[in-house]
Order: sequence, then structure tokens, then C-alpha cells
Amino acid sequence: MDKHDGRDPGPARLDDPWYDALAAGWGEGDIPAARAPDASPADPPPRPRPADVYLEVQRSAAFQEVRSRYRRFVVPATAGFLLWYVAYVVAAVAAPGLMARPVWGAVNVALLAGLGQFLSTFILTWSYARHARLRRDRAALDLRWTVFERGAGR
Repeated sequence: MDKHDGRDPGPARLDDPWYDALAAGWGEGDIPAARAPDASPADPPPRPRPADVYLEVQRSAAFQEVRSRYRRFVVPATAGFLLWYVAYVVAAVAAPGLMARPVWGAVNVALLAGLGQFLSTFILTWSYARHARLRRDRAALDLRWTVFERGAGR
């Protein structure tokens, strides 16, 4: 049975630590370990706490590199876009003659600059998605698998 099909998992899932967390009430301490009625020294060691795993990943060089790549794109792109937006508004207020100058028929500088706002939004969105796909997604997915392998994502 697919665990995401919306049906009750039934007693087959009662050994799940998330079931124990739900039964205990969320946020009332650490997530309990899976119930093991016949625990023996041969059992694997308990999984690390999710908070410890996440802190370890956050401090890792791979995570810092992903965040650095993100910032190196987002900060200049945001600053450039805001500068372009403010320049449009300032030009509309400070230089109405320039903005009203006809370019072709009823099309003036203000209309072209306004359409340029839309075009730049689409270009920025496309370039962000491309940057994420080429420079961050694979590394972020590797980090995600690291978290799940350590047991914090289960």
C-alpha cells in the first residue's frame, strides 16, 4: 500500500517513530525511537536526533557552498532589479517629458520602459531557475539525501 494514498496505515505501521510522535502529541519532547519489544545488544544504535543532523548539515562545507552560490546570484540580481524599478519610477516623476517622448506612433518611452519591467521580470525568473538547476540543485539534493541517510528525515 502506498503510504501517501490517504488511507489509514493501520497496525502495520505501529512501529513507526512518527506514529509514536503523533500519539505522544507533537512538540512534547524528542521524537521517540521506534518501539522494539525484543531489544537486544545486537540492535543498531539509535538514530541521531533530527536537530543534531540538521545542525551538522548546516555547518558542513557543502551546505555553506550552496548558500554562497545562492547569495552570489540573488543579492546582485535583486539589487539590479530594484535599481531598474526605482529608476523607472524616478524617471516617470522627474522626467515626464522624456517618458512622454513618442517612439513610434502612440508608443512612448514610458510604455517601452514599463513593458521592459515585465520583460526583465521574466528574464530574471528564467535566469534564477537556470542558475538553480545548473549550480545548486544537485548539491542541495545531495545534502537532502545526507539528511535522510542519517535518519532525520524518516
